[in-house]
Amino acid sequence: LPALETLKQRACESVELNAARLGALSRDIWSRPELAYEEQQAHDTMTRFFSSGELPGAAWAVQPRYKLGTAFRAEWGTAAPQGPHPLRIAFLCEYDALPGIGHACGHNLIAEVGAAAALGLKAALEGLPQPAPVAVQITVLGTPAEEQGGGKIDLINAGAFDGLDVVFMAHPSQEDAAYLPDVAEHDVTVKYYGKASHAAAYPWEGVNALDAAVLAYNNLSVLRQQMKPTWRVHGVIRNGGVKPNIIPSYTELEFYLRAPSMKDLSVLTEKVENCFKSAALATGCKVEIKGGENDYYNVLPNKSLQKVYKENGKKLGIEFISEDSILNGLSGSTDFGNVTFVVPGLHPYFYIGSDALNHTEQYTEAAGSQNAQFYALRTAKALAMTALDVIFKPSLLEEVREDFRQVKLKEEGQINPVE
Repeated sequence: LPALETLKQRACESVELNAARLGALSRDIWSRPELAYEEQQAHDTMTRFFSSGELPGAAWAVQPRYKLGTAFRAEWGTAAPQGPHPLRIAFLCEYDALPGIGHACGHNLIAEVGAAAALGLKAALEGLPQPAPVAVQITVLGTPAEEQGGGKIDLINAGAFDGLDVVFMAHPSQEDAAYLPDVAEHDVTVKYYGKASHAAAYPWEGVNALDAAVLAYNNLSVLRQQMKPTWRVHGVIRNGGVKPNIIPSYTELEFYLRAPSMKDLSVLTEKVENCFKSAALATGCKVEIKGGENDYYNVLPNKSLQKVYKENGKKLGIEFISEDSILNGLSGSTDFGNVTFVVPGLHPYFYIGSDALNHTEQYTEAAGSQNAQFYALRTAKALAMTALDVIFKPSLLEEVREDFRQVKLKEEGQINPVE
């Protein structure tokens, strides 16, 4: 398909043409870090970007504050040659930062890559001499609060992903991978209620909530021997009492639980909650266990999308890590996992020119550096090229949908793994 290669070239050229404004977009978000659900400036920066008359080609239809206070939606579509249903391709932009250390997960680059890939795809389609064989709708979704709360889950529940066919985004890392096994995550807050008393004069009158917190922490430490190697439990004591001579009447812990699947996560959650409950029983405290509102699901792989993304990436000089590294590597958790349960999606990782680890001050610096720009824009090109493959190869779209169906069925435990 020489015509398809020409379109891919045009998408890449468009990304290069817009490199300066894309870099400025990223830098703007990076220089003003905002926490989950508070990304007012990032939201305004993104919506201004897509509303700008300086962008090449036809205008985007922009919906600010879309279903959430700091989410947005920007859309552009081709004329429909036949039928009412366009093929709906979406690119996701994250832009929330971390407390204290700013954009240490590089979400400014996620926003830039999503915007760049959308511009590239639009430019390729606008340059067609005649209409595409199918009508195409490009959607850019600004999805806040990935670091805390799960904005994508809120948007799924609000219907923002209804009708989308394929969803793309890419995440900064230390290497390039078409897929990493991001795991399911559940967070829990535990509160122990005891009874205060003078710790020297009449300690026997008290009920020690700090003892409950310490026992709970130690119960979990003992549980670790029986935990699967892929399970993770980590937490902090947020409140450990007020003063040494007062028996603590209240303590609070916060824990994150992670496992490769939702099925494993529910098993782990039950074991962990028993650790919390038994500590209350042993100390005579009352306990309150409250789960986070949104559990993050594990990211479902889509082999067909991953294969095509790697082919396109290699043409651009991306060097992907080995399959062994992927299988043996553990990753974090993301609310994109929940998206992959409702629509076929691709969530590759990309190198940004630094060996710094995510969630460190060194990574914040790397994410805002000029050096990261080359890698971010190269990734955006690979995403746009992959979207063009999905549009112009109907058989690929069918494979992507079939992968989605099979993996979801397997995940929901209805069938055995399909080789």
